[in-house]
Amino acid sequence: MTQKNVLGDPLEPCSTDPMTGFERDGRCACHERDPGRHELCAVVTEAFLAFGKERGNDLATPRPELNFPGLDPGDRWCLCVPRWVEALEAVENGRAPEPTVPPVVLAATNEAVLDTVSMETLRQHAFE
Repeated sequence: MTQKNVLGDPLEPCSTDPMTGFERDGRCACHERDPGRHELCAVVTEAFLAFGKERGNDLATPRPELNFPGLDPGDRWCLCVPRWVEALEAVENGRAPEPTVPPVVLAATNEAVLDTVSMETLRQHAFE
């Protein structure tokens, strides 16, 4: 079955350089065995990478043993939905600057995200 994005269209790839997704197939697909919910495609920012690192999720440092090149600001990545929501709440509560919430690539974000984040909120943070 073809997975859909938040716009109701077929899910587009998020990134193949670096290769992202729970199955490292470039897509933010929904998988029952993915407890992290890597379903939201975002363009990572320097502020988001620092935010994640402070919380024990260092996405900037390469991890060759995991075949992970490390991310740079501007890279697209399938983020864990709870981590993106955590960044959003930190900004809304004044604990982090606005760039902490990375822009969302709607066409590559899985529709499953809508059970946690409203379409209105996603549109407010959409990548242009």
